[in-house]
Amino acid sequence: MRLSTIVSQCLAGSILIGLISCIPSPKNEEKQNNAVPCIVNIINFVRQTEPRPVNISDEDLFTATNEQLKLLKKYGLKGTFLLQYDALINPRYQQLMQEAIQAGCEIGAWWEITQPHIEAAGMQWRGAYPWDWHANVGFATGYTPEEREKLVDVYMEKFKELFGKYPTAVGSWFIDAHTLQYMVDKYRIVASCNCRDQVGTDGYTLWGGYWNQAYYPSKLNAYMPAQNKESQIEVPIFRMLGSDPINQYDNGVGYAVQGVETLEPVYTEGGGNPDWIDWFFDILTNSSGLNLQYTQVGQENSFAWPRMQRGLEYQIPLVDSLARLGELTVQTLSESGIWFKENFPVTPPTSFCALKDCKPANRQSVWFNSRFYRANLLWSDSTLRFRDIHLFDERYPSTYLTEPGTSTQCFYTTLPFVDGFNWSSPSDIAGLRLRTEDGSSVLVGLPQTDESSTEKLVVTTPILSGGTCEIIFEENSIHISLPKGKEGFLFSLNTSDERKSPFTSIQPASVTCQKGNFVYQIKCTKGEIKKGERLNLLNLIPDKEGNIVLDMSVR
Repeated sequence: MRLSTIVSQCLAGSILIGLISCIPSPKNEEKQNNAVPCIVNIINFVRQTEPRPVNISDEDLFTATNEQLKLLKKYGLKGTFLLQYDALINPRYQQLMQEAIQAGCEIGAWWEITQPHIEAAGMQWRGAYPWDWHANVGFATGYTPEEREKLVDVYMEKFKELFGKYPTAVGSWFIDAHTLQYMVDKYRIVASCNCRDQVGTDGYTLWGGYWNQAYYPSKLNAYMPAQNKESQIEVPIFRMLGSDPINQYDNGVGYAVQGVETLEPVYTEGGGNPDWIDWFFDILTNSSGLNLQYTQVGQENSFAWPRMQRGLEYQIPLVDSLARLGELTVQTLSESGIWFKENFPVTPPTSFCALKDCKPANRQSVWFNSRFYRANLLWSDSTLRFRDIHLFDERYPSTYLTEPGTSTQCFYTTLPFVDGFNWSSPSDIAGLRLRTEDGSSVLVGLPQTDESSTEKLVVTTPILSGGTCEIIFEENSIHISLPKGKEGFLFSLNTSDERKSPFTSIQPASVTCQKGNFVYQIKCTKGEIKKGERLNLLNLIPDKEGNIVLDMSVR
């Protein structure tokens, strides 16, 4: 059934609009054939002014936020509004947010830094506009740790003065570990959110992180998941914007800036397209996943209402209908943060499986995340490859941990083993491919996934010449099984340029890599690793039983 049909059927019946004061348990509202909760946050973040040359006035921004609230009230849905300081001190937004609170929404902080915020903290504004989006001015990473703390104190006290309490939810495209830890320790925030993975958009690169859902960040790096409880900041960070799990990753391969295919309602390739929206929510609600399914709905007010209206007016009633059918649960960001902490003492394994495509290419993609690594498989034109494997290491510090960033750009990254975006060119796509010894691609059929365990994801792919390739993603390892007795199958890694590789040593039982001054390693405990030739960097060779096991937990 088309998901938009579900909306029509549900709207034909009576609509119960009620507000529940306690935090709901998603597990009590899940659909029967899905063993994990599917959580949706409706997060809209609010700026007072938009100085970029797009002819959007302050009044346009206020209208967008007002219309977003009216839409939530129409369907009785709770949302989260995150305010920049300039919007926080505006009496019109203060009054509007009181209406939002009465409608069951929560108000929190959006952590982009503005001129009135800086001046309220007794500092000198360095921006070209009252809000300047460049990383060294508009984000906490552009300030010293002491200045960051002062900015937090000023915001929190103003928020409490206006709303009677401190905010418990804080979001930003990116936020540094020092600021986040200070907010947790002094003001007891319970949830945060940051941007989905992207390369170069607005000058911000976040790449290789925990791909979706939520994670506990390292005390040294807010983008890097921690492996141990004692090394993590005790607040979950939820990944925003609902990336297309198949097509977003390699959008813009070979260029410095990616395109955008996400749930954001202003983008016609994604969240502004009803067909794409139906496809995305079908995957979200019908793929069982590991431990948690999650996405964020909403839009920054900078795009103004005319651009986001069509997408939001399709998405919000759809979310409402699916929630009342028990397919998903709508929570505020803080509610999700509290629920996450109650259920997961450390970052859990999660998955996101898209076994059908919204585009004619008919590709399939599976994402796996744990506190040790992330991995992505892609099926395309009857071939299989690892498109991405990045390791997480809580010891890897952010460059912004103790010093302010001086660049107008920002870079948050993790530790690559396979990087199908950055190691590719338009004509030579990088990946760890299933091949034969002579370099030929192995033709495969459509995959199947087993997510019945909360601890591992099993992916089975038929090989058209006979047998199957089974890949098991566990929290700290990847197990690959190829047909026994079939000699010549292997996984071969190629890049478009060998200089992009971080490999410093390739041995039969390990690969040693280096990023900057930081050294990391992947061990092969079954099968062996052989160095390739030229741009074929390495091969993973199965043992006599057809097995390859990569240990991703070496630290």
